Amino acid sequence: MSEEQVYRTGPLIYRGSQVPSQTADQAFLAETTDSRWRHSDPWRVMRIQAELVAAFDALDGVGPAISVFGSARTKPDHHWYAVARDLAGRLATAGYGVITGGGPGIMAAANRGAHESGGLSIGLGIELPAEQGMNPWVDVGVDFRYFFARKVMFVKYASGFVAFPGGLGTLDELFESLTLVQTDKIEGFPIVLMGSDYWTGLTDWLEGTVVATGAMAAPDLGLFSVVDTPAEAMAVIESAAQTPRRGGMGRR
Repeated sequence: MSEEQVYRTGPLIYRGSQVPSQTADQAFLAETTDSRWRHSDPWRVMRIQAELVAAFDALDGVGPAISVFGSARTKPDHHWYAVARDLAGRLATAGYGVITGGGPGIMAAANRGAHESGGLSIGLGIELPAEQGMNPWVDVGVDFRYFFARKVMFVKYASGFVAFPGGLGTLDELFESLTLVQTDKIEGFPIVLMGSDYWTGLTDWLEGTVVATGAMAAPDLGLFSVVDTPAEAMAVIESAAQTPRRGGMGRR
C-alpha cells in the first residue's frame, strides 16, 4: 500500500481524499458572510466542552507539574535538546510532572527526560496542518482541536513554566503566562527563561523600550528569571515552591 497522508483530529482519523481542508480552529475562526454560524457555532460549544472535560479527566490528580515550552525544530543533537532532557529528568526526580505540547524538538527532549527518570511525562497535542502525532516519550497524552482549550491545560495543572529557545508558539505561551501572573490570575508561579544568549535581546527590549515608554511597569521585569543551566532553573522553581502564595487560590 502506498503511503498516504494521515490526519488526526480528536478521536477521528482521516486518510487520502478524506483529509479535511481546514483544521477545527481554522473553521471556527474563519470569516463568515452569512448566517450559517448561527447554526454551527453553538454546536461547537459542545465539542469544546467535551474537549475540556476529557482533558480534566485525564490530568486530574497529576500533582505538581512544570510546563516546558520550546521549539519543535530543535534537533536531538542540539545543545538545548540535551539541556531540556537534563532539566526534565531533574524535575521528575524532584517529584514534578513535566507538561509539554507533545511534539518534537524541545518538547520531545523534556518528555524524554521525564520518562527516563521515572516521572510523569504529559503531552498536550494540537491539530495542525504540518504537525501530527505525539512523541514516543509521552505517558499521558491529550490531543486538542482548539488552541485556547489546550492553553487552559498548560496553566491549570502547572506549578511553573520554563521557556526554552523557540519561535512564535513559544513566545505566545510565554507572554500568556506572564500576563496571567502580572494580572494575578495565577499567583506565585516561577517563569524561567532558559538561555541568556537567546533571551537577552527580548529582555533588553522590554526594559529599554517597553518599560522606558511607560507601557510596562519596571517591577514586572521581576516576573521571570533568565538562567543558563538546569541547576539554576531548579533553584528558581524550588525557591518559588517554598514561598507562600498570596490569596489562597493555589494551583487550581
